[in-house]
Amino acid sequence: MSDPTTENLKRTPLYDVHVEHGAKLVPFAGYEMPVQYSMGVKDEHLWTREQAGLFDVSHMGPCFLSLEDGIGGGDEAHAKIAALVETLVPSDIAGLKEGQARLTVLLNEDGGILDDLIITRPIGEAAQGSLYIVVNGAVKDADWALFERSFQGKAVLTRADDRILFALQGPKAVDVMSDFFPGCEELKFMHHMPFELNGTSCIVSRCGYTGEDGFEVLVKPEAGLPLVNEMLTDERVKPIGLGARDSLRLEAGLCLYGHDMDPTRDPVEADLAWVIQKVRRERADFPGAERILKARTEGTAEKRVGIRPLERAPAREGTMIQVDGQPVGIVTSGGFGPSVDHPVAMGYVRSDLAGPGTKIDLMVRGKARPAEVVSLPFVPHNYKR
Repeated sequence: MSDPTTENLKRTPLYDVHVEHGAKLVPFAGYEMPVQYSMGVKDEHLWTREQAGLFDVSHMGPCFLSLEDGIGGGDEAHAKIAALVETLVPSDIAGLKEGQARLTVLLNEDGGILDDLIITRPIGEAAQGSLYIVVNGAVKDADWALFERSFQGKAVLTRADDRILFALQGPKAVDVMSDFFPGCEELKFMHHMPFELNGTSCIVSRCGYTGEDGFEVLVKPEAGLPLVNEMLTDERVKPIGLGARDSLRLEAGLCLYGHDMDPTRDPVEADLAWVIQKVRRERADFPGAERILKARTEGTAEKRVGIRPLERAPAREGTMIQVDGQPVGIVTSGGFGPSVDHPVAMGYVRSDLAGPGTKIDLMVRGKARPAEVVSLPFVPHNYKR
């Protein structure tokens, strides 16, 4: 989970909270981030599945994109900002209802994945013509530079990565959150609401990257620090580090950018074709549409799959996959799944080997170890639909 860079690391507004709670800090995406706390990765993982885990994700790239000629103007303004963004993503942004969010991917000209991101249409007449967007921390500067080049003279980007962005995940998250944000329990998965906290506006989204029900909150530090500190006094809440965040998302079968998807992969290979709604497939007006739609109808040479090692040794990223001694793919994410009590992995294999139950070998420490292709996720999702 760590990044080799050790110089000039940034700190999120929650840095002192991490130190106070005994975090082990590591370099990650240019920041000093907590990889674990005193409980350890396994217990933090299981706590999140059973209670409520609080994650600092302030290193991510929250931002607002607004029409340069001003916001407000209802559906017409939304259609205008959506048309700009749809030149870079294959999802239906115009069709978002107020308060609805959508996971999508940022594409290069060839249809390769530059990042995955969440785009939300705000609530209220006065906010139409703007979008709330969260990109990945490791590539946020590149993403934002692409937005500014692409939308120059048409839209204005406002960074919000000076704020606190935290996630509260797990079955008890909704009860904890409703104490602070009454009404948030009515939100459904991938929807958001604006709230006011001690005179400061903030955004509460029902989403997350653990497979559990949960929320993400974007709030300025002056209101966010007291909020986080108070939440951490609740016996249902524990701080959770990057180690458990990774094992939780892996059990949930969720991609990590730069590992399970990158510019060499298109959404069909990555098993993300579902982000392309019918209206966009029919228009075929997104970057790399010819390649992607051809892949959707004719198939791809490789496909992202779930992998279950049949022995206790985990298969880490970069592990070669073989069948009959011949290379047929590679592991892109792997580790131990505390909830299922066995190793779990994801990777790419030849499409003719992508069916669940297919027997494969994983080259772990120079030895072929048995495994099989399985359906994702390893742990069922518990989102509120």
